[in-house]
Amino acid sequence: MPDVTEYEAQQIEQANASKLTPVVFIHGLWLLPSSWDRWRTVFEEAGHATLAPGWPDDPDTVEDANSRPEVFAHKSVGQIADHFGGVIGKLKQRPALIGHSFGGLLTQILAGRGAAAVSVAIDPAPFRGVLPLPVSALKSSAPVIGNPANRGRAVPLTYDQFRFAFANAVTENEAHELYATFAVPGSGVTLFQAAAANLNPWTEAKVDTKNPDRGPLLIIDGEMDHTVPWAIANASYKRQKRNAGVTEIVKIPGRGHSLTIDHGWREVADTARAFVQKHAQRP
Repeated sequence: MPDVTEYEAQQIEQANASKLTPVVFIHGLWLLPSSWDRWRTVFEEAGHATLAPGWPDDPDTVEDANSRPEVFAHKSVGQIADHFGGVIGKLKQRPALIGHSFGGLLTQILAGRGAAAVSVAIDPAPFRGVLPLPVSALKSSAPVIGNPANRGRAVPLTYDQFRFAFANAVTENEAHELYATFAVPGSGVTLFQAAAANLNPWTEAKVDTKNPDRGPLLIIDGEMDHTVPWAIANASYKRQKRNAGVTEIVKIPGRGHSLTIDHGWREVADTARAFVQKHAQRP
């Protein structure tokens, strides 16, 4: 697996030089780091240094990603978490972590390692011990886990699959726009790991929820999310709230899994920013 990329190294250097509290954004399946561009502007205007590292081998653009889907294959939860851990380890301050979907799972994994000053997990994929499995979540993951051969592949979503899993709470026109602007193939192995987490004691999709150095954690979930319905997010919260640190959960009304990239992204960004600014370490 690759080490920190040149672009990531530049972000690290800029964050360290700024002496501002860093915020690391972690994207999920079927998206790229560029999906956080507008969020980064909001947090930088609020006085933070921001970084949006990629998963290992992430292409720079959606066009490049869709022309070379094979680069996404074989990226496991553990490999991706270790990559982000490598980036975070080069920062001079413990950062705030903000992740969406599988990025929300990775955020909790890294917070459980003591890597975060404060964390926000948005529509987070489930970890070992999170038991609810609603029908809509199964349908959202079916394009991947429905075929065992997809474990070793990169799997794109068709528009109709994206519409159900991500864009069910927006108009048809916006759904098409989001699909064209943001959607890329995703690593199949990560979904298989999450699906089997409660059957595998050695799974990489597990979180140390008891670490006293976890830091404050906010879980945000969209009320209409098909991929990570409230039952999953709330079960994650119930396990995390056993931690001695601050643990909160917020439901965003009328929103689906695309809540970080659709027309209402700013409401979610402001919710996350308020929590981070309340709890982040100061230089």
